[in-house]
Parts: sequence; structure tokens; C-alpha cells
Amino acid sequence: MADKSLRWGILGTGGIARVFTEDLLRLDGHEVAAVGSRSPGTAGAFAERHGIARAHGSYADLAADPDVDVVYIATPHPMHAEPARLCLEAGRAVLVEKPLTTTAAGAERLAALARERDVFAMEAMWTRFSPLVRRLHSLVGEGAIGEVTAVYADFSIAPPFDPEHRLWSAELAGGALLDLGCYVLSIAWPLLGAPSTVQATAATAPTGVDANTGVLLGYDSGAVALLHCGLMGESPHTATIVGTKGRIELGAPFYRPTSMTLTRSGGEAETFTAELAGHGYTYQAEEVARCLRLGLTESPLLPLDETVAVLRVIDEISGSFTK
Repeated sequence: MADKSLRWGILGTGGIARVFTEDLLRLDGHEVAAVGSRSPGTAGAFAERHGIARAHGSYADLAADPDVDVVYIATPHPMHAEPARLCLEAGRAVLVEKPLTTTAAGAERLAALARERDVFAMEAMWTRFSPLVRRLHSLVGEGAIGEVTAVYADFSIAPPFDPEHRLWSAELAGGALLDLGCYVLSIAWPLLGAPSTVQATAATAPTGVDANTGVLLGYDSGAVALLHCGLMGESPHTATIVGTKGRIELGAPFYRPTSMTLTRSGGEAETFTAELAGHGYTYQAEEVARCLRLGLTESPLLPLDETVAVLRVIDEISGSFTK
């Protein structure tokens, strides 16, 4: 694949599909070859809007398209697993919008299928590939702040309550945890790994989904992660990593940061900045391309085992306040 463009199929035609497609169209070496929807009319309108050559009126037809190398799955949360299965069984690599599935068990099944078919699969946790988040991991790895002792991250918004909207709908796997909590967990996970203890509390919406959730993760090292996600008020959207020799603060919004401050103990603050390409989704697309050109079936930066492990913790958090 080194000498040709990576040919993408877009599965789904909602807002996130639009944003990702716009970012793909900014990139050299990437081609948006096809789009698929359950409605031929919707697929056709999306294709016309973005200059896409082929529109498929079913997910199965998109999965079977021989001129597609990788499919980006942009359906609502509960509708990730089945389209991903179709694509993997057809031999198409997949980038599945986060969360990969709504449960760890579902993610395990997809991971097993991808490995059985020897086909690339990755969760679209786009924040992980942001330039400043990558720099953060490098600084921590180099010992810039010593041993990590605490991670603080918040992601809370204030959308109007609408029981039909996916954020508030139990049928669409709504709630703060699955939609926003995966971001704060994704900040803590590569720095601290799997927690030894999980505590959580949540306020629920009239629809039964979590609307304001606090999580405390404990680690054998003595480190902690204090994480907040919610739908009841706008939070700062920042993240701070504290270590034995300093701290690093990701500027808002931490999930697509353009600034970061490193303060070493007893030293002056150092500020790092980065301009984002497009909406910030280009970096995960480039990681998919890199992996495919190297013949990898998983990204070493976000392996499937980690995605499954994070979903296990999400299952545990959810279970703690739904009993």
C-alpha cells in the first residue's frame, strides 16, 4: 500500500461521519471511496455533498466493496458491533467510533474476530493520537515529572434534556459514561494502566442513563485518578497529571489540546503548543494508514486488549450505580 492512497469507506452519515470525512479530505494519501447507509437516499446525499464516488444503500454492500481498504464505522453506540462484524468478515479493516462496543464482552468478540480473520481493527479514540497527548506520553516516559501520583480529568457538558436524543436515550446507550467517560479514562490509562480499585457515583436522568458521574481509580503504586463526566453542567475540560517531580496540564479542551504546560518541581513552567490539522481526526487516520502499510493488524499505540480492558472498567463503573 506504500505507493497508493488508502481507500476509505464511511459507514453512517451522521455528524461524526461528516466531521471525519472532512478531515480525511484534507489528507494526502487518503481517498474517501464510498459511503454506506441503511437508506440509499441518505447515502446518495452524503456522497454528493462530499464528492464521494460510490454510495451504497446497505452496510453489507459497503463491506463487500472491493475498492475499499478500511471502513470507518460512525453509527450510534449500540450499532457498532454488527457493522464491524460485517466488515471484518468481508476482510475490510475497521476504525470503529468510540466506544468500540457498549460492553467489554462485545469488544472481546470483535477483537477475537479481527484476530481470527487477521484483519486490522482499532477503536477511534482520536485523542490518543493528538500531537500534544503524544508529547505528554513522551515527557512522562522520559521522567519529566517523576512517578505519576495522580490524574485529574473532567469532561462535562450541558445539552438540553431530550429523551429522544442519543445522549439521553437508554436504548441508544446514552449517558455521560459511554459518551464522555471514555475520554477521561483514556487520559489516565496509558499513564497508570489498569486500576486495582474502582469506585464511582452517579446521578441519573429520568431516562435512566447516568447524567453526572464521578470516578475514583486506585492503583497499587498509591496513585489515584479522579475523573468526572456529565451532562448537567459545563466543566473546564482540562486534565492534570501530577508526579513526584512536577506536573503537566493539558489546556482545554484536553481531548483536542493546542497547549500544554510542564512545571518541574522548583522550575519555571514550560509551555508547548500545537496547531491541529482540521478537526483533530486526521491523526488517527494517519495511524491507521501507518499500521496498514506496515502490515499490522493492531495499533501498538492503542491495541485491542487495552480497548477491551477500558470497557471492563466502564462495565464495572456502570454496574456500581445501576444495581
